[in-house]
Amino acid sequence: MNAGKMVFSQLMEFLPAHEFNRCVERHGGHYKMQSLTCRRQFLAMAFAQLTYRESLRDIEACLRAVPQKLYHMGIGGPVARTTLADANEKRDWRIYQDFAQVLIREARSLYAGESLCVELDQTVYALDSTTIDLCLTLFPWAKFRKRKGAVKVHTQLDLRGNIPSFIVNPRRAPSRLGWGAAAMLGPCREVRGWRGARRSERGAAWRRCWAGCGRPSGRGGFVKGSGRD
Repeated sequence: MNAGKMVFSQLMEFLPAHEFNRCVERHGGHYKMQSLTCRRQFLAMAFAQLTYRESLRDIEACLRAVPQKLYHMGIGGPVARTTLADANEKRDWRIYQDFAQVLIREARSLYAGESLCVELDQTVYALDSTTIDLCLTLFPWAKFRKRKGAVKVHTQLDLRGNIPSFIVNPRRAPSRLGWGAAAMLGPCREVRGWRGARRSERGAAWRRCWAGCGRPSGRGGFVKGSGRD
């Protein structure tokens, strides 16, 4: 019989509990709370993400299958799908946004010294866009085309550790060139773009945004100089 901690509990121990509590207090996460705390909600959703659960019903069924282990996982007890749905809908999403930023900063500091396949002193980013399909019946606000619902997510990925450092999900999705020029880029950093960006009209507009900041690098990319922003 295994007398040690469960793998899920060991993973969750790496998350700074005091920082999570600060995020909860900052945004009033425990206001009118009855049974499901913010931490239990977070642990349930983290378990769902790590185990590839596909719905709230799937999460509920999986947790109820092993009720004797939920206490050792930190969740405490079974979580009803209606309770979890209400918490996901009504609790302030900024709690988890702020906590995600804390984890991203910590992860980036751990990967700061990781070597890349090329010898570069700058921080290297990849800019990417993806479309997430949605049902217009459930998400009437997510009109992407005439008869299609979707949202577009733009991501700035730090290639040292493959960590997202900037994510934007606009209601009216701008082009990659538009949001890329507005991304939070600091000094001594390199951005790798996509083929054809250098020759397009909007690519020229993006280069003008970076005029005086650096020199062209590769196909559609730029190396920003070491000066201040």
